[in-house]
Amino acid sequence: MNYTIIYSSRKTVALSVKDGEVIVRAPRGFSKKRIAEFVEGHRDWIDKKLAAQMRVISKLESLSPADINRMKREANEYFLPRAEQYAVLMGVKYSKIRITSAKRRFGSCNSNGVICFSYRLMLYPEAARDYVVVHELAHLVHMNHSPAFYSLIARYMPDYKERKHLLK
Repeated sequence: MNYTIIYSSRKTVALSVKDGEVIVRAPRGFSKKRIAEFVEGHRDWIDKKLAAQMRVISKLESLSPADINRMKREANEYFLPRAEQYAVLMGVKYSKIRITSAKRRFGSCNSNGVICFSYRLMLYPEAARDYVVVHELAHLVHMNHSPAFYSLIARYMPDYKERKHLLK
């Protein structure tokens, strides 16, 4: 199995799968042999993640322009009321919601309160989409990914970690 190793001053080994690529983050000095054993020990998890990503990529590649337009309409109908519902619950105000064709990010929030959601989120389960809504609304309070930011998300979505994993 091919994978990329990124060494840094971390204390633990971590795996991620992004865009069909397996990435291993390891502490400096961690041997390649131990990394290979770690990867092999997590082969089932890696295979599941790769398969899930390939299904989404396959769906995206088969979309016609009409399909994309339909998904953008569906995204607009889904995210506008969801953002309003969670904004009221969280006590935050956004200025505008936009649906984009972003390929690398599911959502974004700028300092003017404009929140963007990629129509591609419509290929994911509702639980994952709602996580992105709460995540972006939380940026209206914390424009970072600090512990306070994730604490705010957890207050309104205690299972956010499981939901976040649906996006990978």
